[in-house]
Amino acid sequence: MIRPLAAAALLIASTALPVTAFETRATAAYVIDHTTGTVLLNKNADEPLPPASMSKLMTLYMAFEAVERGQLSMTDELVVSAHANSFGGSTLFLKQGERVTVEDLIRGIIVLSGNDACVVIAEALSPDGTEAGFARLMTRRAQEMGMTNSTFANSSGWPAAGHRMSMRDLGLLSQRLITDYPEYYPMFSETEFLFDATESSNRFNRNPLLTLGIGADGLKTGHTQEAGYGLTGSAKQGDRRVVFVISGIDTVEARAQESEAIVNWAFRQFAERTVVEGGTRVATARVWEGAEPEVGLVPQEDVTVLLPILSGKTVNAEVVYTGPVQAPIAAGTTLGELVIQPEGLPEVRVPLLAEADIPHGGFLAKISTAALSLIERFNEETAPEGGA
Repeated sequence: MIRPLAAAALLIASTALPVTAFETRATAAYVIDHTTGTVLLNKNADEPLPPASMSKLMTLYMAFEAVERGQLSMTDELVVSAHANSFGGSTLFLKQGERVTVEDLIRGIIVLSGNDACVVIAEALSPDGTEAGFARLMTRRAQEMGMTNSTFANSSGWPAAGHRMSMRDLGLLSQRLITDYPEYYPMFSETEFLFDATESSNRFNRNPLLTLGIGADGLKTGHTQEAGYGLTGSAKQGDRRVVFVISGIDTVEARAQESEAIVNWAFRQFAERTVVEGGTRVATARVWEGAEPEVGLVPQEDVTVLLPILSGKTVNAEVVYTGPVQAPIAAGTTLGELVIQPEGLPEVRVPLLAEADIPHGGFLAKISTAALSLIERFNEETAPEGGA
């Protein structure tokens, strides 16, 4: 049974204007409001693409997992292999046989995008001691985390056949890094890390947003000829956090401009609004054989949704439940959902709970329910057929 929710319950004071999606020049993009889980932009977000160095976020996540379970500690010193020493591109200029702490390796991956540092971590955690073995482990762990469009061939994002991630997967991974490892996340906002004073040419974070004062605090840039310029970013303003991923930008300057524009758009064009207070009755459900004929349906907590700043006065919503509900009913039992459809955004579903205990009504309730059922059946059978 579906019942419409009275529009007055979801009044929002604003002027109605159409919602316009952000026109990004990225070949693929994904923007999500981390606080509410609302997807603000999806452009080819599920297409597996070369992620370049943005895939280092998976290596970092697995390194943090290893530290958490005691497989590694931040003070452990790991040896640099010949394979790790062979990499070019962005590096920490590690030397074969050198020993480096896990913390320095992690910071070197985050701030300096060190390919060699990724390999050292990978070989330490690989089931067979090889980077290829770690890449297989990365792929399996990604699938477990719900990143179904991710396949890894190495730990660094170095161009390789089959090394792919979708923008949505990178967004999910970023959210997990922020949520699961808040103690390590501040590393992503470091603008400089001088690992070796004799090799100072690579010491600055390439994330162009960190110094702009717009709340940006992560996460990872990426670039290869095949992938173009990309950025997995996050910014926090007030109580809201936005996570975004872009790929396929033509130049490093365009990447900086596009990233800043996306952050400004996400914060300026949307705002959180409380549309129903917790415990407020939004509908009633019929009760079968109960001491009361109906039970109120209420959300447990305030229902706060992300809405366009220029949305209309009301938000479309309906209450969905299967009824009548059989008594007895305990207060707090989930009986239905409040389905909210913000203009131009994905729908939001909120559980609705029984407002109060409804005990079984006994013999008289059974008679009353049976009589009501007969009356309804009779009305259905005798109702005239609909006309043209």
